Amino acid sequence: MADEKEIEKQIGEFQNLQRQLQMVAVQKQQLQLQLEEIKLASEELGKSKGAVFKAAGNMLFETSKDEAEKELKERKEAIDTRVSMLSKQEEKIKARLTELKPKLDAALKGKGSS
Repeated sequence: MADEKEIEKQIGEFQNLQRQLQMVAVQKQQLQLQLEEIKLASEELGKSKGAVFKAAGNMLFETSKDEAEKELKERKEAIDTRVSMLSKQEEKIKARLTELKPKLDAALKGKGSS
């Protein structure tokens, strides 16, 4: 049976992991929204026949269609990489939570029956 300090340590780790998992999920959701914006921008860019403008802060600047497509592609690749890294981090956190939960449940049940 785990002692009191060990149980508290496990509870703290479990809660910390839950917070981390929530933060990773929020970050992934934000990135997925950015990917959707990029997809819509790419579709509109494909339809464009006239001048193309890009936003930089509160300013709009004229740019070439090719340059705009290149920037969108690079941004998409960077976000895809970040989403992939977050997914791996999410898997590791979930695995650790899955591993820790039964141990914590057992320790708390043992403590409750004392």
